[in-house]
Amino acid sequence: MGFVHVAVAVLGLLSVGQSAPVTSCKSLTQPLEIQGRDQLLGKWIFIAESTNITGSRLLTKKFVETAWSKITAANESDVINNYQAQKMFGRCFSISTKATVENSTLSMVHPYTASTILLNTACTDCLVFYSKFTTGSSIYAGVQLLSKRSNVSADELQEFMKQVECLNLPAPAILDPEKGFCPDESFSQETENTDLTNFMNDMGSEVLNLMEKIVASDGGLKMFMKLVSSSISGLKQN
Repeated sequence: MGFVHVAVAVLGLLSVGQSAPVTSCKSLTQPLEIQGRDQLLGKWIFIAESTNITGSRLLTKKFVETAWSKITAANESDVINNYQAQKMFGRCFSISTKATVENSTLSMVHPYTASTILLNTACTDCLVFYSKFTTGSSIYAGVQLLSKRSNVSADELQEFMKQVECLNLPAPAILDPEKGFCPDESFSQETENTDLTNFMNDMGSEVLNLMEKIVASDGGLKMFMKLVSSSISGLKQN
């Protein structure tokens, strides 16, 4: 689940052992075979993300502090559950999704249609997800770096940035683990959490449609950022 989708959903809700790095583009964009869902299970920290959604990097850098994902096995043998917790404005926002694992591809239908593959990486405890998601006649792409660690080495990050370049995507937004993470699902009373699952499922591809409208209008992105900031400020005062 891309960071910008959650950021846009928040606005809608408010307003309603290290290997040598791989270097060649051929190697860096080589899809990996998913042997089974077990290799995906566990808790993963989001390190960086790049998408070709206009304004996504700016929105991520402005609003998203940190994020992590916990992937567990669903009852169905070829399905995974994905619980994502994203920290923004000092608050936690979560969303639960499902994906089917088939032919080394993760397929998601809700809250929007997306297909994801794993890309090659020299980082032994990392995942590099390359996704394509569709809304109407528009197709977007994005790549994410996740790790079991909250920090990766300079070489590992450089390898990911090279992957982004090879995929002709914009420079990635890199998250700062020093800003702290949302706790696990058993959120403490000190941490406010908003579960966006039902809202996102109801909104569906309208998340991306809303984003398109925002960036297409004159000053839309600037107005969007100002509106989110003022909405959150209002919540903090209550």
